[in-house]
Amino acid sequence: MILSSLLHVVFLFAPALLKQTTVGDSSAPAYQIMNAFGRAATSLNGEWQTIVDPFDVGYFNYRMQPDPNGFFRNQKPGSSTERVEYDFDRSPLLRVPGDWNSQRADLLLYEGTIWYRRRFDYALPPNRRLFVQFGGANYEARVWLNGVELGVHEGGFTPFAFEITRLVRASGNDLIVKVDNRRRADAVPTQNFDWWNYGGLTRDVTLVEEPRAFVREYALQLDPHDERRARGWVHLDRSADTTRIPVTVRIPGTGQSQTVTPDASGRAKLSLDASRLSRWTPERPRLYDVEIIAGDDTIRDRIGFRTIAVRGSRILLNGRPIFLRGISIHEEAPYAARRAVSADDARVLLGWVKELGGNFARLAHYPHNEAMLRAADEMGVLIWAEIPVYWTIQWNNPATFANARRQLAEMIERDRNRASVVLWSVANETPRDSAPGGGPRLRFLRGLVDDARRLDSTRLITAALEHRYIDSTTIMIDDPLGVYLDVLGNNEYIGWYDGPIDKTDRIVWRSAFDKPLVMSEFGGDARQGLHGGANKIWTEEYQEALYQHQVAMLRRIPFLSGMSPWILKDFRSPRRPLPGIQDYFNRKGLVSERGERKKAFDVLRRFYAEVARAKN
Repeated sequence: MILSSLLHVVFLFAPALLKQTTVGDSSAPAYQIMNAFGRAATSLNGEWQTIVDPFDVGYFNYRMQPDPNGFFRNQKPGSSTERVEYDFDRSPLLRVPGDWNSQRADLLLYEGTIWYRRRFDYALPPNRRLFVQFGGANYEARVWLNGVELGVHEGGFTPFAFEITRLVRASGNDLIVKVDNRRRADAVPTQNFDWWNYGGLTRDVTLVEEPRAFVREYALQLDPHDERRARGWVHLDRSADTTRIPVTVRIPGTGQSQTVTPDASGRAKLSLDASRLSRWTPERPRLYDVEIIAGDDTIRDRIGFRTIAVRGSRILLNGRPIFLRGISIHEEAPYAARRAVSADDARVLLGWVKELGGNFARLAHYPHNEAMLRAADEMGVLIWAEIPVYWTIQWNNPATFANARRQLAEMIERDRNRASVVLWSVANETPRDSAPGGGPRLRFLRGLVDDARRLDSTRLITAALEHRYIDSTTIMIDDPLGVYLDVLGNNEYIGWYDGPIDKTDRIVWRSAFDKPLVMSEFGGDARQGLHGGANKIWTEEYQEALYQHQVAMLRRIPFLSGMSPWILKDFRSPRRPLPGIQDYFNRKGLVSERGERKKAFDVLRRFYAEVARAKN
């Protein structure tokens, strides 16, 4: 027991900090510029020159040592006899944001390194600072500007930025990024996962210009202990020559404002009267324009205000019980097999959630792009947000734990002001420790839960758990991790991986915890347009019957407070090769990869309409 506690402390206070570490003396700390949407930003999206480099010859020499004359130098021959074996100017283009797998047929299954290069001009005014921000790069990104290494970021789904104030030129800047999406045993996620390993600069790349002192981060939410107040903080990023700068926060729609002075660290607390703020709900997703002014810096955001809590086995939104009528979503485009990258993609996907009668979406199994969260705010869709601590990762590896902590912190930092986000999830389908009371997996996940609570006390913590049978018809949810969660998630596939469909008619559910349950996954595959009897696997009719029996079973669970069946849309997966049926797609979607509804879509829609009517 003493050893268990000591290991937990070691994990929580590992030397790797929450912010991304760097490599090399020339690199600078990587962090994110929060809310690039509300700042003066210049897009670097568009066509980038690229070089496919499966052997990493652009980074290592033939002795596998870092090459000082790698591709990041972007060298040109100085004479007719000088040998340079690459040329960005003559290399093919890829769109950014976007994954490389869907843009070229020869890259569909490619995992490895691709070099990206973009030229730009930028005349930076005096006394201003400039940052380059990447919304996401899967999986490891090394960045150089004009031959100087800026740093490295690991994790494919969270944003990161580097300051380039002293390196940027008025013209002729070379921005080069080495992106490597090879799977690793020590990574997060690890080598084995059930979605396509889309590589590349999959999200926006922007130049963000700021004054010498600017608003680095901020938070403003209803106080969960006193919803008469909206509380938060502002943190200034300060250069060495700045002094304390007053910060003013305004909500023009209510006539409210508050001016505060940061402390020596650049942080100032906020407290505003919330009596004039309408509560954000899925039915009325009210957002307020918020302005934050600090000296020469002005940030604008749109924020909704609501509370989320639990009471026994019920989830409370703004103090009232709510049933989460949801669906799981992978970050794939609505009408194509590619990474979803735009606000339009997000609005279509969430529009399908609303068409189902849903008020909730589980964004699996990693942080989705920021446009999705902002669209959810606007459209009134509650969100379960997750990091890719998925299946079996290296629970005893401190570097893996530090990586997971960084990804969790970067997700929370980016999305902490999104009213739609009500659940932070720390894991999916992780196998419980062999020891009854827990072991390295439980210590690892407890550390993440503690981090999430410390970083954001206004939301609920969950994880998608596995269950166990205590007899042939009774399922028990008693994963020791459940002690530390606010809401229990559970994935079950009765009728698909777990027995025949009619097994659902005999199952009784039990829980060791007086906590709400969200059935975070259930479902089965069907190829859209394939028809047959309800007892014929892979058909729409089989999937339809599965959903009918699942709904009947779920009605009998007294502590059920929501569900997010697997999944909204068919998505690519290398684990699914069956010719003529799967063709490297997970076919559990209620909608095909081309946007066609399957019969089970209507089963879920009718059930959600019934649940909504019962509420009213």
